[in-house]
Amino acid sequence: MQFKKVIENVLEQLVGSLHELSEAEYVQPSKILNKASVGQHVRHIIELYMCLFNGYETGTVNYENRKGDIRIETDKSLAIELMMMICNNIERQDKELCLVSNYDEQSTEIITVATNYYRELLYNLEHTVHHMALIRVGINEVSAIKVPDGFGVAVSTIKYRKSCVQ
Repeated sequence: MQFKKVIENVLEQLVGSLHELSEAEYVQPSKILNKASVGQHVRHIIELYMCLFNGYETGTVNYENRKGDIRIETDKSLAIELMMMICNNIERQDKELCLVSNYDEQSTEIITVATNYYRELLYNLEHTVHHMALIRVGINEVSAIKVPDGFGVAVSTIKYRKSCVQ
């Protein structure tokens, strides 16, 4: 699987920054992020991968069935452990999946879309990078640590910036 290493690199970049954060900084609400903490954004990332892994087993992925496990957003070590577990479990055969959701708070109608494991892994990768951009903002507010230059930046943006320099 060609993008396994990309996902691992992104998650390892996040883990590296979390190692530098104190426990207090990990859980500190950010004013800029509407009082969300770095830990809450990390939990959100982890739980989407967990939904995908569970959906792989059942054939149906539902990202709305996240647990909202407060332990992940308050225990930095647990979050790091889970991200390493994700890295160790990404490589699976591609297979057809069914994505189910309800995007309308006024309705109970379920939307069903055909998808596959690799497509959902790419979605999770993009979702991770997006939340890392928010995490970067949160870290800059609550901590003095320096995150890597490409932290929370899409690969297409990095490539574009490099092409502009030449």
